[in-house]
Amino acid sequence: MPEEGAPKGRGELRAQPRRSRTRQTTHSGTSSGAPNPPNSLHPGAWWTWSLGLATAATRTTNPLLLSLLITVSAYVVATHRTPTPSSHSYTAFAKLGLAVLLIRLAFATILGSPIPGTHVLLTLPQVPLPHWAQGIRLGGKVTAEGLTFAFYDALKLATLLLCVGAANALANPARLLKSLPGALYETGVAVVVALTFAPNLIADAQRLRAARRLRGRPDRGLRGLLHVGLPVLEGALERSVALAAAMDARGYGRTAQVPASVRRTTAALTLGGLLGVCAGTYGLLTAEGGTYGLPLLLAGVVAALAGLRLGGRRTLRTRYRPDAWDLRAWLVTCSGVSVAALLTLAATRDPAALNPGVIPLVAPTLPLWPAAAVLLGLAPAFLTSKPSKPSKSPREPS
Repeated sequence: MPEEGAPKGRGELRAQPRRSRTRQTTHSGTSSGAPNPPNSLHPGAWWTWSLGLATAATRTTNPLLLSLLITVSAYVVATHRTPTPSSHSYTAFAKLGLAVLLIRLAFATILGSPIPGTHVLLTLPQVPLPHWAQGIRLGGKVTAEGLTFAFYDALKLATLLLCVGAANALANPARLLKSLPGALYETGVAVVVALTFAPNLIADAQRLRAARRLRGRPDRGLRGLLHVGLPVLEGALERSVALAAAMDARGYGRTAQVPASVRRTTAALTLGGLLGVCAGTYGLLTAEGGTYGLPLLLAGVVAALAGLRLGGRRTLRTRYRPDAWDLRAWLVTCSGVSVAALLTLAATRDPAALNPGVIPLVAPTLPLWPAAAVLLGLAPAFLTSKPSKPSKSPREPS
């Protein structure tokens, strides 16, 4: 045993920095068990906000209002997306929306439009078709009214895609899966895997293209696509096999034993609730069912929620550090719901302003209070703090 004040042994000198490195890693929060960031928002609030904007987009064909909805969603995504692979999916959705817009205009030019018009822009050679293809034409006159109608319709669909893309960029699918009820866990896993498949493919393709550029090899054209596509698909297959093995090791699909009466009650409540929701929605959309539509819809929602609550007893799982639905989540949710409700009200009060006509062809105008209602969607940009970048661990001593 060494005397007091004597120099320490070599083993003790090596053990001391090792303990200090462990304390530094734990203090910096870079360990595997680190909690969610303190300024993170509940993913369900982001999805509700995005679906509210998408609902508002379905109530109008005014290109000015639709462009304002796109601007609102793009600004919130640009300022509040987190540095994750799914955050870059908004650009892919924007490209998809642009492709939808161009394809719709091409179809209206080649196949014609059901909207008659008097302002002829050009005349294409028309191909004669057999008698059984009546109502379809190839070529002919291309009118400004037909192209304008197709542009309005395609811009609405592109806005819907961008709103869904905003939800994918702002909400982490893995965190959203933890917030689902137990009865929807298996379905949620399938949806989350499907939502994360495309962002991972995009990230793999960008990484492989960058590696080929560094090696001086072509990364564009057909040759570059063939050399990049095969490794991307191979990586996706390996990731799928690893995911299946991890799910099997963690007991995915295991259910608890519940009484038969509970299973029958769960099935009856869920099926009856879904039928009530369908019947109530049909009643709200028809003029004759306005009296019974809303009560039937509310009763169906309550029954479906009760069925999901009972169905959660069969799922054996726990939530580790669940996301809290705080005041900020309520404010973000209310902003998206307010945009949807106000645009729905405006569509019933002033349908001509929200759905400008094309016969006669007139320039669309921007209605003031519906535009102010759309600007309520900017509330998350000011109510929530910007996500912080992950901190790097201090450099270890050599």
